[in-house]
Amino acid sequence: MRQFGALLFLLGGLGALADVCVPEVDSKLVERLGQRLLPWMDWLSLEHLNPSIYVGLRLSSLQAGAREAFYLHILKLNYQQRLLGLAVDDDSSNNQAKPSMGQLALYLLALRANCEFVGGRKGDRLVSQLKRFLEDEKRAIGSNHKGHPRTSYYQYGLGILALCVHQKRLHDSVVGKLLYAVEHDQHLQQDHLSVDTVAMAGLAFTCLEQSNLNPNQIHRITQAISTVRQKILKAQTSKGHFGNVYSTPLALQLLMNSSMPGEKLGRACLKARAALLASMQDGAFKNVLIISQLLPVLNGKSYVDLISPDCKAPRVLLQPAVETPSQTQELISVMLKVPHALQPYRHRISVPAGASLEDVLKKAQELTGFTYETQNSLSGPYLTSVMGKEAGKRKFWQLLQAPDTPLLEGIADYTPKDGQTIELRLVSW
Repeated sequence: MRQFGALLFLLGGLGALADVCVPEVDSKLVERLGQRLLPWMDWLSLEHLNPSIYVGLRLSSLQAGAREAFYLHILKLNYQQRLLGLAVDDDSSNNQAKPSMGQLALYLLALRANCEFVGGRKGDRLVSQLKRFLEDEKRAIGSNHKGHPRTSYYQYGLGILALCVHQKRLHDSVVGKLLYAVEHDQHLQQDHLSVDTVAMAGLAFTCLEQSNLNPNQIHRITQAISTVRQKILKAQTSKGHFGNVYSTPLALQLLMNSSMPGEKLGRACLKARAALLASMQDGAFKNVLIISQLLPVLNGKSYVDLISPDCKAPRVLLQPAVETPSQTQELISVMLKVPHALQPYRHRISVPAGASLEDVLKKAQELTGFTYETQNSLSGPYLTSVMGKEAGKRKFWQLLQAPDTPLLEGIADYTPKDGQTIELRLVSW
């Protein structure tokens, strides 16, 4: 026990906590993760463009060659056209053209991942647009902190981080809303407190601390980083994940930036490393947004490294995966139910083994009169309407394995097993 503690103390003294928090993974396993991103780089429509893919690759040990450069080019064409058009006409009624705060923030991270600082007339307008988003969110939270962001505290933290890595200062009052939320648990719990949310806030604060952009709040910022770290450590499960398997990569991005390692933190990272490796070997990571957060961790990097990115670091060229077609077409049966719809629904649906939950919904729509609508997001499609009942303000369609186990993946990523019952439930948050 004492030898283990001495080892962690030595690692901390050498500034090597990042090494403790970085899983040692076979290069082939890392390559297979990267290969999952390649098909998405060929889908260049607005609904599929995802700046997080570019950020994840640039901070990883992998590269996509000419495809990577072309993807950034398409990102610039599409995002600048949409974002600058919105900046000119804030009252535009074209909802499809309006980006979210999170999309704009990730786009700015992508530019920084290519060692670009936003600047000039166009760049200034992009920065101003993101600042307006944050000001709107600040007003929605309110001076008494009783309100909620229109999006989420996750996107709020992401927006602050994106401006920080470009060395763009925000007013103390904007940063103060996120500080207050971390300092008072109930405010994040109303936003469904998640490790992802506090980790993103911690990354934003770490950037602000290192850049010293808000010197009047530096003490609160430093204390908030410590608070976030403790929240994440407290959320570690018996298996070793922080929150759950899919929030662990972002948590490790935060923890590897810790300047105050200790035996507790070192043990937590070692336990998380083992859990993450087991999850990777089980093929748990399919969502491109989560993979984009994981790849930097496997390379000992985090979003905070975008303060001063190393754009000349050697990276291994990815080759497309060679898929072997399945020889069998085994069918499985999944019970799909929606008990609280305008017309309660319950039917057993047969689909090929390995089909996604989205495939189940499509088959149900085709065969049984089931109806649903989705909307695309950077983390994949999500349900907006089921059996004629729409998700309204602060309501969403939750996916559960009956009777009450929430699914950790979305409809495009979750693979139902034979005999499972999947329930769709409209809940408030």
